[in-house]
Amino acid sequence: MSNTTQTINEQDQKSVTNKRYLPLLLLNYGFLFIGSLSSSLLSKYYFNHKGSSRWVSTWVQSAGFPLLIIPIVVPYYLFKSTQRKPFTGFTPKILALSIFIGFMLGVNNLLFSWGNSYLPVSTSSLLLSSQLVFNLILSVIIVKQKITFMNLNCVILLTLSSVLLALESSNDQPHDVTKTKYFIGYLATIGAGLLFALYLPIMEMVYKKVYCYAMVLEMQMVMEVAATMLASIGMVFDGGFTEMKREGYQVFDKGEKVYWATVVSNVVSWQLCFMGTAGMVFLTCSLTGGICMTALLMMNVVGGVVVYKEEFGGVKVVSTVMCGWGFCSYVYGMYVKNKMMKDRDDDGGGGHDSDDKNVGSYNPIEMTQIVNSSSSSPLHHIGV
Repeated sequence: MSNTTQTINEQDQKSVTNKRYLPLLLLNYGFLFIGSLSSSLLSKYYFNHKGSSRWVSTWVQSAGFPLLIIPIVVPYYLFKSTQRKPFTGFTPKILALSIFIGFMLGVNNLLFSWGNSYLPVSTSSLLLSSQLVFNLILSVIIVKQKITFMNLNCVILLTLSSVLLALESSNDQPHDVTKTKYFIGYLATIGAGLLFALYLPIMEMVYKKVYCYAMVLEMQMVMEVAATMLASIGMVFDGGFTEMKREGYQVFDKGEKVYWATVVSNVVSWQLCFMGTAGMVFLTCSLTGGICMTALLMMNVVGGVVVYKEEFGGVKVVSTVMCGWGFCSYVYGMYVKNKMMKDRDDDGGGGHDSDDKNVGSYNPIEMTQIVNSSSSSPLHHIGV
């Protein structure tokens, strides 16, 4: 494969005209699906069986960053499937942004751990869907996302499902959790949703300077390192590392082996979740990524009911149905819109006027002209 063809294939990964786009999108959504469901259930499993350290729960959410070395290094050094060396084009600005976002992610992880320690999985999952309305507002401000009937309808339905749940929250309070702790968990979960709503459009803005999926993984690794550093500092001051040994040996009621299996499984599942999130934002947009994540929260609700026998009364049924309705209407709208765009392109209409990146962020013809116009690095042309 020539250098020109290789560069085009790497740079055009956001375009639906690229044959790699759909498989890559489905792969990332699969990571997000598995990671989101398993991480929520495993985090609650840790607290249900007398695990009590919120710093440990925070630490495991990012400590799996070494796993990202495999997809970053193997394609170049082992398979020789790419000519781009890992971390090529990683400017000081991108590095600084990745570290800053990583610290923000670390705070988000801590808030999620606080909320998950006090609330049922189903309640926590439905509350997190409230981030969508803030995601839409921040996406409009930060990345100039256009408000359409399609995305506004979805956001309203998903947000109303959270409001319904909030109105009946007192009926869902666990017997061993005081009203104060329940209220703290409620606020922490809402805070995690708000911070994540800010995280997504910031990521979309940063990814405008990223030209291939490999760079997304590299940035994700730097973010996870920063988040792990923050969690490790908290662990040191709170005695978390010593607490892990004590919990596994004396406290965790399922035994030491199950304890460490739970910790390792948490580490892996969270990495899948964050990889899927990053990939969805890169390949589509922050709002679409947020909507897909919120839709998956329905599975977390069902998982909490099935695995932990949590109460699933009328309010949760209505909330879940509204989540499904909102997501399905959005997906159908995106399908119709993409089909119309494709038909227009087939008729020679050209342009990609869209409010979502997933209908063509790069024009393959223009990219070919850019690559052929100079033998210099493609990074020079995108201003990284």
